Amino acid sequence: MAATEVKIATIQDIIFRNKENGYTIAVMENEEELFTVTGCFPFADRGRRFELVGSWKIHPTYGEQFDAAEMKELMPTSASGIEEFLASGAVKGIGKKTAAIIVRQFGTDTLSIIENQPERLVEIDGIGEKKAFMIGEAFKSKKELSEVSLFLQQFGIPSNYAIRLYNEYGVDAMEIVSHNPYQLVNEFFGIGFKRADAIAQKMGVAKDDEERIKSGIRFTLNYYISEGHTFAPQKLLCEKAGELLDLSSENVYDILVYMAFDGDVHIETLEGQSVVFLMPYFMAEQNVCKKLLALNQAPLKLINTDIDSLIQMTEASKGIELSENQKFAVKSSLVNGISVITGGPGTGKTTIINAIMSVLENSGLSTAIAAPTGRAAKRITETSGYMASTIHRLLEYYYSEEEDTMRFGKTEENPLEYDVIIIDEASMIDILLMNGLMNALTPGTRLIFVGDADQLPSVGAGNVLRDIINSEVIYSVKLTEIFRQAKESLIVVNAHKINRGEEPDFNEKDKDFFFLQRNGEREMLDSIKDLCVRRLPNYFTGCNPLKDMQVLTPVRKGLLGSIHLNKELQMVLNPPDPELAEQKFGDKIFRVNDKVMQIKNNYQMTWKKIEDFTEGQGIFNGDVGFISHIDKEFNEVVVIFDDNKYVTYDVTQLDELELAYAVTVHKSQGSEFPIVIMPISWFPPILATRNLLYTAVTRGKEAVVLVGSKNKMQGMIENNRITDRYTGLKARLKSVL
Repeated sequence: MAATEVKIATIQDIIFRNKENGYTIAVMENEEELFTVTGCFPFADRGRRFELVGSWKIHPTYGEQFDAAEMKELMPTSASGIEEFLASGAVKGIGKKTAAIIVRQFGTDTLSIIENQPERLVEIDGIGEKKAFMIGEAFKSKKELSEVSLFLQQFGIPSNYAIRLYNEYGVDAMEIVSHNPYQLVNEFFGIGFKRADAIAQKMGVAKDDEERIKSGIRFTLNYYISEGHTFAPQKLLCEKAGELLDLSSENVYDILVYMAFDGDVHIETLEGQSVVFLMPYFMAEQNVCKKLLALNQAPLKLINTDIDSLIQMTEASKGIELSENQKFAVKSSLVNGISVITGGPGTGKTTIINAIMSVLENSGLSTAIAAPTGRAAKRITETSGYMASTIHRLLEYYYSEEEDTMRFGKTEENPLEYDVIIIDEASMIDILLMNGLMNALTPGTRLIFVGDADQLPSVGAGNVLRDIINSEVIYSVKLTEIFRQAKESLIVVNAHKINRGEEPDFNEKDKDFFFLQRNGEREMLDSIKDLCVRRLPNYFTGCNPLKDMQVLTPVRKGLLGSIHLNKELQMVLNPPDPELAEQKFGDKIFRVNDKVMQIKNNYQMTWKKIEDFTEGQGIFNGDVGFISHIDKEFNEVVVIFDDNKYVTYDVTQLDELELAYAVTVHKSQGSEFPIVIMPISWFPPILATRNLLYTAVTRGKEAVVLVGSKNKMQGMIENNRITDRYTGLKARLKSVL
């Protein structure tokens, strides 16, 4: 066995570094020698100095290497070493030039001053009080993060997770992991049960430990929630959790009962089977049911004018003629506490919203319009002329530091003061958002849902719109007639054909629906790139490939998945350029002008409006924008989102962004794009469905281009599989009826 040695050396060069786990091969130097080191470094920049504990090993290809099992970062002591350390970008706010000036001023006292007297940095020209304080904080954080990273490495937690843990908990991360590693699964974004379980095993946690089983149950329930369910059948839950934990269903059930007594989960019999909810989803479903019934049955504020007369006035003032079914939909929305208006593209849902708004204006009832996403709200405003907002903004969301979660300002105690609320794109509402909306409404408020029940259900848990319609407790009207103007669009006609299980028409002269037959996935990929770069910009005058086109795909992985498509499309639509700054994060490269999407709700993220610099908080899953600036000195990336909000991301927050040249169909819900391009290949049957294709096609406004196999397209149309979600709202509503 090789003898253990202690070495103190400085990194001179990086041969290899895996940013995911910190594994590094580096050339290091001390006063005696230059040598190669391998090990998991928390940071690996040239000029950084470490104390290493390890042993020499012979690599068959690369020869003698020092394998570092433990390490501790040492701050440099010489003026040249300090300058090299600061110039490496190790401290946010200090680049090469600034590093040289600071060290010239303070010499070997530089690091001590930065840590203990950062206010003295104002002695340097160009550094103000604010920047001096920021540099001091950045240096302190770097030292703490190094300490946390090295501590967590012994449990196999890679450096990228250590950074997230430090950002969330600070130096307390070490105590939290030591006390209960499963807490990482319960509270922390990005660490799964298996990783936390591996950490726990290294700490000697027993297989049948109660906290381990509880965490496995929560993880399994959260998996069901991530798939759109609000509960899991008890038998299935115990089996799945048992497989995960390598324990019997009986072991799992015993702890499940304790969790129910403690109020962590709720167990009940629903439609003849025993089911298990995480408590927030049970409470939300119960409350939504109760509130829907209360709103539906409450006396309504009277409309003084005859409704038929109001409809006639609206038709005259707007220059429209409503069909009998549309008139019926307008009337039903005014005489019922809750009503649902559903229909496919071209059936006049926007016309209905306009008509209802006009009637309500003339009847003196105060009204608000909202949608689940910013893009959907913006589209309503553009097409109807009435100001719409997101449901979150309508409910005045804010981040509660005290509770460390998002809260709504509008609640039962402080309700919305409108006579009528119209919710468009209602198929996208999940049970938790619906619960927030219900809590803000008082009996007597008219609530009108408008949407397309044939689209994919919400990304979040629940199947709210479909459950409401299928319960037959709430009044609903389905629009089926396609109007003359819409009939001229093959997108509209084909969407309805697909929905009926029929093959669409395409490639007709002067029409808007195209199919390019391609045989292999590589050929499909090449065609999609050619469409984006050459064919479509040449065909549609003034077409901007970045802003006017959207590639949609059913999947994330594979040659035609969103991850690979984004890399390929970035290379042809926004290629590397010396004039365009870049920021690498893991295996992703972000570049100025890149189209990006926020992939998690961040209620604390501050934004400013470009036009008037008004500020607010909250960037949401699915928001799309463009990178306008990358600051390498301050490690910041600036994104301008669709509604002219600009947001500054620290590089450690870039796990919240993805390239968005291609997005999954699920992520496109609520959005509309001038041109939609979609590959049609073999995809897993659970995704290659009729309603996924229908949803993708209905996102296109001016053109839809499908690229791939007609046989596979026909297979999708024939696959009318709608994955049933485990939800209880329909059953609860029906039981009351």
